[in-house]
Amino acid sequence: MKEKTFVYGMSVEGVNFTDREQETKRMAMDFKNGINVILISPRRMGKTSLVKRVQKEMHPSDCIVVMMDIYDCRSEYDFLNRFAESILKATSGKMEQIMENVKKFLVRLTPKISFGEVPGTDFSFSLGITPANYEPEEILQLPEVLARENNKRIVVCIDEFQQIGEMNDSITIQKRLRGVWQHQQNVSYCLFGSKKHLMSNLFQNKRMPFYMFGEMIYLDRIPTEKWVPFIISRFESQGMKISSERSVRICESVDNYSSYVQQLAWNVMAETDKEVTDQNIEDGISTLLQQCNSLFVQQTDGLTSYQLNYIRALCSGIHTEFGAKTVQERFPLGTKSNINRIKSALIQREIIDDNKGSVFLTDKVFETWFKREFM
Repeated sequence: MKEKTFVYGMSVEGVNFTDREQETKRMAMDFKNGINVILISPRRMGKTSLVKRVQKEMHPSDCIVVMMDIYDCRSEYDFLNRFAESILKATSGKMEQIMENVKKFLVRLTPKISFGEVPGTDFSFSLGITPANYEPEEILQLPEVLARENNKRIVVCIDEFQQIGEMNDSITIQKRLRGVWQHQQNVSYCLFGSKKHLMSNLFQNKRMPFYMFGEMIYLDRIPTEKWVPFIISRFESQGMKISSERSVRICESVDNYSSYVQQLAWNVMAETDKEVTDQNIEDGISTLLQQCNSLFVQQTDGLTSYQLNYIRALCSGIHTEFGAKTVQERFPLGTKSNINRIKSALIQREIIDDNKGSVFLTDKVFETWFKREFM
């Protein structure tokens, strides 16, 4: 299969994965030694790609790595079904073995099997776990039971883990998960998600059940000096040239956010004949803004005039003292309590982030779009 030149909107691997050497090394060591990992970063930083990279680094003798995404799980039993099915598939492989493990460890369940085009190899199954037929603790203990059975460590990686925090009776669910998982001797967990403020609340709030559950790893932007040779090499692979200076401009235009760097580089490549020009980059940025337009319209839909003014202030370089007279004259925001409400609402929407008292927009491309549309 022909490799893609740039990849965005999905996890990346192989030649499309760049840098993250330190994080990869650290997480691989944690996986091998049974250390729980909490991975926190803004969106589009490549969390899923990093976890999958570490998974590939693991030798089967080190451990079994289970990957699952719970983005569409809306209840505890949605999660328990996804959890059990993912564990069984990763540790069993063949359908016959899965069925045997279900009979052995989940005796009250009758899985429903669906076959694909190649019976025996291409299949999916559903356990149909409900409150009537199984206790959550028994499902949550499944990886530990299978780890002992296989005499192998298991690392369970759960993407979009912030969904747990948005379920009904979330605190009870969190207490139940931690209550079981913290006593497991042969299983560790890697928990990560795309909503930074929710993930931070789950793991950094002393009142929450998952406080101090594992090692916190904060994923920052890949430095420009790492991106530049990567971008140049990908253009060269297609018989094109791009200068270091223009590669830097691609990075700076999107604040080094991994997914955006690859998306903008691809847009620029699509505009280029043989060698990248400044106009090619301008056209690439315009295309990027068009591609993101519907998402950004959705993000700003329903914002009040005060909230829009708050964003205008940020776009103008104001990051503190929003109640100051000089700020209010340019961008009316109302009372001090109203400013706090605006800030809280925009954080909830993942539009802004508070970094030690200074407020910033979370998305450089959104900022560029907003300036064009609202200023």
